[in-house]
Amino acid sequence: MAGGKETPRQKMIGMMYLVLTALLALNVSKAVLDAFVAIEENIQLANIVQVDRGNGFYKDVTSELSSTKDDAENKAKREKLNYVIKQMDEINKVTGVMIDKIDKLKIQILEESGEAVKKVEAGSEETILWSEYTNKDTDKISLPTRMHLMAVQGMDKYDDPMRILFGTGEGGDLKNIKGQGAELWKDFNDYRAKIVELTGSYEWGGKTFTVKPTAINDYTDNKDLEKKVEKMIDASKGNLKEDRQVLIDLYIGMTKKEKNEVHGETGVHWIGKTFDHSPLVAAIASLSSMQQEILSARALALSHWKSKVSTGEYSFNKIMPLAYGPNVANTGDDVELQVMMAAFDSDNQPKVTIDGGGGEVTYPGNGQGIVKLKAGGSTMTVTGTVSIKNKSGVEKEEKWSKDIIIMKPSGSIELPELNVLYRGYPNKAKATASGYDQTVLTGQGATVSKSGDGYIVSPTGRGREAFLTVSGKSTATGKTVSLNKVKYRVSNLPDPELYWGAAKNGSKGSKAETKLFAKYPPEIPLSATFRIVSWECNVPGAARPVMGTGGNISAASGLIRAAKPGSQISFICKVVGPDGISRKKGGTFKI
Repeated sequence: MAGGKETPRQKMIGMMYLVLTALLALNVSKAVLDAFVAIEENIQLANIVQVDRGNGFYKDVTSELSSTKDDAENKAKREKLNYVIKQMDEINKVTGVMIDKIDKLKIQILEESGEAVKKVEAGSEETILWSEYTNKDTDKISLPTRMHLMAVQGMDKYDDPMRILFGTGEGGDLKNIKGQGAELWKDFNDYRAKIVELTGSYEWGGKTFTVKPTAINDYTDNKDLEKKVEKMIDASKGNLKEDRQVLIDLYIGMTKKEKNEVHGETGVHWIGKTFDHSPLVAAIASLSSMQQEILSARALALSHWKSKVSTGEYSFNKIMPLAYGPNVANTGDDVELQVMMAAFDSDNQPKVTIDGGGGEVTYPGNGQGIVKLKAGGSTMTVTGTVSIKNKSGVEKEEKWSKDIIIMKPSGSIELPELNVLYRGYPNKAKATASGYDQTVLTGQGATVSKSGDGYIVSPTGRGREAFLTVSGKSTATGKTVSLNKVKYRVSNLPDPELYWGAAKNGSKGSKAETKLFAKYPPEIPLSATFRIVSWECNVPGAARPVMGTGGNISAASGLIRAAKPGSQISFICKVVGPDGISRKKGGTFKI
């Protein structure tokens, strides 16, 4: 544009075009850098929330210990609380070390990039450091260093972060990372293994549980990662009944793919992919994001440990007795009543009595007293007392009563969920043939199978109606009598609702949430599980939607965090239910 046989006027126009292009490039660059500063600020605010969450769980348990009387009666409970606090202390210790390492790395990068990081002044627009990481006690966690990146002078510098993290600076080997980046990668993965181990390895109730995580940093997609992590956890000697899902979530939440394909080049290390030619403020934001993942994992682990003990976070000044059981019984039947306090402590079992005797009380250890007695020949009222001790050891006693209606033999069918049978769904049904020692439930247009004290009914064929018949059978005579036949409508399962974390379709979502769920809202009383096969996320202003598989939308997190407050984030998901039907569900959330 400024050479050849151009006229002086053409040359001048060409030069002006070049200058204008350069100015536009500078503006775009500044806008991008400011965006990284905003992202870092949001991450720091999220880190404050995660620190407070974890500290709150820790405080709940320590407060419960201080309020629990130190006597023989509360010995077992205090031992549990002390053990939980010990495990929490270890989690806080390793977390504090990791947060401190990343803080020091961020400050080193800023300092070697020529930034002023010696001065600390909260709220100053001219100062980078607003607070320092002053965590001295390993049993507690302080906030990460509070930074104000708008005060950084060389926001676009990338050579110093690369030199420190890669060990070789620009042009370094992105596949075989050296320098502090290699150490950061090792420390991050070591923390992942340690926090899973501290959450899943312990002695409890006379049993020893052990979880020794192995490194899983190679996987094809999120579904493949989940499958590998589940296999590893299931092969451990952990308490899978109580801890399995938490251990899986902890590990997956801290996992990053080590080798990646970037611009057609395979085998690029995650450190190289993340920090190669990354502007200074972007590199700091990426390190803060790692701190957020660490603090989130710590909060989840502490929350799980808190759930293992009664922390008494809700106090009450009234105790309501509760007695429940069958409302109807036949003459001579065995009657079982469940009596408990409306609020109870698993380490403080109630004491139940029956007025007039003639019954038996057993204690299964779940805050209940089970009352067993014989039904009379007419409607009866059973009464007694239930008592429990408060934290000071003072016994509180209340009267309880239960009316039992004695009925003549009759047949009845109960469908607890809805008066309809759903295809591809295990419909729960209960049937009672009073006056007979055996109940028989059969179906027409549906199969019936026994399940516990009830039945599972599954419609067959494509008909719109099915019939259930309840019969009574006498063991003594072998005779079966049909008592009642009921017609039911047959339908497909209703569509589920889309949730972004805890937010329902149409409500306000959280940028930090990374999970989508398809499930029924509370007003649909069905226990059907839906699986999200794939999803598409649309964010206003984005060049194109982000797509992924499974319910984890981490791939769209960056795009979502960059969206302006008040934006409408929409998802379109392919969902499959227990009936095998594929459904397309959409959802819109305001952020």
